[in-house]
Amino acid sequence: MENKKWYPWVVVGLLWIVALLNYMDRQMLSTMQMSIGETISPVKDPVNFGRLMAVFLWIYCFMSPVSGAIADRLNRKWLIVGSLGVWSAVTYLMGYCSTFDEIYWLRALMGVSEALYIPAALSLIADYFTGRGRSLAIGIHMTGLYMGQALGGFGATAAASFSWQATFHWFGIIGVAYAVVLMAVLREKRHAVVQGHTDSKKVASGGNMIKTFAMIFSNVAFWVILFFFASSSLPGWAIKNWLPTLFTETLGYEPSKAGPIATITIAVASFIGVMIGGPLSDKWVLRNVRGRIYTSAIGLGMMVPALIFIGIHNVWAAVAAALLFGVGYGMFDANNMPILCQFVPAHQRASAYGIMNMTGVLAGAVVTSVLGSLVADGKLGLGFALMGGILIVALVLQLTVLRPKSDDATAPGLQEELEAETINE
Repeated sequence: MENKKWYPWVVVGLLWIVALLNYMDRQMLSTMQMSIGETISPVKDPVNFGRLMAVFLWIYCFMSPVSGAIADRLNRKWLIVGSLGVWSAVTYLMGYCSTFDEIYWLRALMGVSEALYIPAALSLIADYFTGRGRSLAIGIHMTGLYMGQALGGFGATAAASFSWQATFHWFGIIGVAYAVVLMAVLREKRHAVVQGHTDSKKVASGGNMIKTFAMIFSNVAFWVILFFFASSSLPGWAIKNWLPTLFTETLGYEPSKAGPIATITIAVASFIGVMIGGPLSDKWVLRNVRGRIYTSAIGLGMMVPALIFIGIHNVWAAVAAALLFGVGYGMFDANNMPILCQFVPAHQRASAYGIMNMTGVLAGAVVTSVLGSLVADGKLGLGFALMGGILIVALVLQLTVLRPKSDDATAPGLQEELEAETINE
């Protein structure tokens, strides 16, 4: 089945559901604080609740590079299945918690298991799409994360209709059941592509982990990619965490209205951005190897004015800016892994993306804290505008430094070896 032309899109569809569950399961807790607090009273305390959210964030952050290194060395199918199975089992068990410590340590375990997913999934999709369709495939998968984030917001609704325990139970059961489905239909695929040659035996997975990270960090292009990924993570996390607050304070909306307007606006716009940026990048790269970089740059460029105008005290201007940001972010997000593939060989991509994921989360933690202090001073709009300036620097670096030689980077020494084999043949 994995040799069929349509199977790569089956992989995208299968992993889209996993991505949805990945974000939904982690987000549900944030919406059910009051419901859980009725049974486990320490959860009502903002300090304790902050600890619950933070333990996941920090473990997820520092596990990301390790997870990427593991994905470059083990069978990614079983890593994805195991990751989904563990975090779904954790979600199920959270429904049985009766003390703060129990829910705290399960939340920590969820951070470990969920961190294993993204580097493995994106590198697997990238290996299935070595020609046309890579940016679109990656982008469609990322929309699963957007959808999971949006649906996670309905955790409180489910808890009110049933109970917070039943909500955790059912979503945990769904995840474990889906892991069984993946066991039957998901397939691993590893190879290296050089001038039309595909030879999975020439680039072995694994190797020395320290050497792998040393090779990644010696790549100047990776530092630029890391910088613009982190730069975009600043407004990405800021929009996710503070846009409802911004709409409430600048537009005078009630939180019950500001939240849905903010999340739905960004989710819909990001999906549109993916559907524009994915196909555009895939077609552009066939004519110009920098096509993916140019598409990503267009997305970054759209985000800059959006961040500047998003704090204007006008409902139409704010919503229009949010829509512009979402479209730009979707175009950008669809091309991060495809651009990485142009500079990092296949057997190091999960490790490299793990580093990027860690940096993005760290950037999110910093900007969330900084914007919190700006909220107190009534300067949240200014904070968004300043992030636009950082994106301009990232945009300049992206366009001036990144000059790929092909759409698929090759492991050092492999290209010469395959060319020699071709001559001998």
